[in-house]
Amino acid sequence: MNTIDRHQGIVALVEDGGDVAVSELAFRLGASEATVRRDLADLDARGLVRRYHGGARRAELRGRVEPFAARLSSNLPGKQRIAQAVARLLAPGEAVVIDSGTTGLEVAKAITGKTLRVVPLSLPALTAVATGERIQVTLPGGDLRPGEQSFAGPVTQRGLADLRFDTALIAPCALNVDTGPTAHDVEDAAVKQAAMRSAERRILLCDQAKWGRTAFAAIAELSAFDVLVTDHAVTDVERARLDDAGIELVTA
Repeated sequence: MNTIDRHQGIVALVEDGGDVAVSELAFRLGASEATVRRDLADLDARGLVRRYHGGARRAELRGRVEPFAARLSSNLPGKQRIAQAVARLLAPGEAVVIDSGTTGLEVAKAITGKTLRVVPLSLPALTAVATGERIQVTLPGGDLRPGEQSFAGPVTQRGLADLRFDTALIAPCALNVDTGPTAHDVEDAAVKQAAMRSAERRILLCDQAKWGRTAFAAIAELSAFDVLVTDHAVTDVERARLDDAGIELVTA
């Protein structure tokens, strides 16, 4: 396994486990503990994990955003199951806005065979849906954020305000059932809010790596959403909170 593959593997394991020992990482990756320690030092310096003596944990600081490329491999099977579940919820002919981020990208890939009008909020999602022969694509305009390759700013918000969607697919950076979905920065939250205001139905997409966490900027109350699609094994307490919010749960 080369260095890039090991780094991606470490980030994925830490994201899934939350707190993983060096010995466990070495065993799972087939590497020596000395190699894993060097990898953790590098990943910690890049802000992808938080190293401590004997292991590593998630980089959960609310103001810190993991690079888009690093998030691509985080819980990919879960995101793909979410995307397939979302595709089944969309009827032919719907107008849909797809949020930026890696979960939104997987949704864009999953719907290429459907008949839809789609507004993608990132260049990766645009590239994916553009391959669909029966998909009509409309761009929101605005500034392109470096790294994230997502549309943002007042021009994007005004563009979304001028459109009307059957469904908004919103992918938060974190979700806590007590405090609701959140984004890493105010600008991203504002675009998500603009998309929600223009939609008749709002579907929240959250993979298990984001569950139980809180980022910097609030997006909306849970009750603002109609459906939650997740691969997380929801507890009875969490389900009760979702029921109180009036949100339908779809488990992928």
